[in-house]
Amino acid sequence: MAKKYHLFEVFGIELEYMLVDNSSLKVRPIVDELLMLKNNGVIDDIENGTIAWSNELVAHVIEIKTNGPATGLNNLSETFHKNVQEINAILKDLDAHLLPTASHPLMNPVTDTQLWKHSYSEVYALYNRIFNCSGHGWSNVQSTHINLPFFDDNEFEKLHAAIRIILPLIPGLSASSPILEGHKTGFQDTRLEYYKTNQKEIPEMTGLVIPEQVFTKKEYQEVIFNPINKATKPHDTEHILDHYFLNSRGAIARFDRNAIEIRLVDIQECPKADIAICILIIEVLKLLVNEKLVSLENQKTWTKENLFKILNPTIEEGENYKIENMSFLKIFNLDKVSTVKEVWQNFYNLVKNDIDKTFQEAIETILNHGTLSTRILQAINDDFSEAHIKKVYKKLANCLQENKLFMP
Repeated sequence: MAKKYHLFEVFGIELEYMLVDNSSLKVRPIVDELLMLKNNGVIDDIENGTIAWSNELVAHVIEIKTNGPATGLNNLSETFHKNVQEINAILKDLDAHLLPTASHPLMNPVTDTQLWKHSYSEVYALYNRIFNCSGHGWSNVQSTHINLPFFDDNEFEKLHAAIRIILPLIPGLSASSPILEGHKTGFQDTRLEYYKTNQKEIPEMTGLVIPEQVFTKKEYQEVIFNPINKATKPHDTEHILDHYFLNSRGAIARFDRNAIEIRLVDIQECPKADIAICILIIEVLKLLVNEKLVSLENQKTWTKENLFKILNPTIEEGENYKIENMSFLKIFNLDKVSTVKEVWQNFYNLVKNDIDKTFQEAIETILNHGTLSTRILQAINDDFSEAHIKKVYKKLANCLQENKLFMP
């Protein structure tokens, strides 16, 4: 049984990146070759000190994550960056490199998708049979996951209530997916626009993205896990699916390791930006959990429907969406209609003193110059030619290699 931790005692961070060709920028399904080169010929997950490397559903995406619970966040930017540089050094011999952001701007998922063919592949094959994974919502989505612990039902209640409240605002901080197949999609967070419906064949898996009002393990089993298990049972003839992985809400409870995993954060251009966003989200969650802004009882009253009404337009408009729901804004002591950006600015003002200077600069870049989606579109400047898109995204790849924020 996994060791249990108290609220905010430890953290788990996961970052996903694409492997692309050096010259054409096409996705390269060679994560297995990368792992073999690092692992002396063995295709398997790698423990690289405090960071672990692993494959994902598709063969061109690698995940790097904290190797077990991390006790602090401030050093993770540099640690992840060293792993990025090591991966890029290995990929150099394969004429490839890592590419950040939550969606490849030119990928054709129908022709470019290759599923992972090695360990766990039978599960991926079943997913493909049910959902057809050669679509943007499956094969062209890279995210940052934040794992936060809870010790018991009492701590789960506080953490789940706080996370549900903050989920609708996350795209206005982290959106990084404004372009698909060479076109502006009209959504700041296109990854999440696909996320809402990519499992439409079994809607119980994603629900309304915002989790239901459940605040104990027993309630969670009854309201979320049981319907998922019932809906997937006819498809899972081999009995290989696990409800922890089937649950695709924007935050999922992992009672097997007493943690909640937040899944709505788009991956950024570099670890410094990713960790800055994670730190800001976590500091705001601390305020909510400790009832510094509003009571726990108030947080628990918010339905998934009312929270989704804020999430949905924020997926489209990002930081510029104007929130008119005054009851929601009052949670954060705001007394007038405010954009999502203004809400995050208000949060930042409240927690700034608890954030390291390095990450203050990164957060201020995002608040002052917009989400990465906004900055990407500014750099594109309405020139959606393939050559220009490649030029902009090669700059983003350089930002990843150098661990610096992207400016148009």
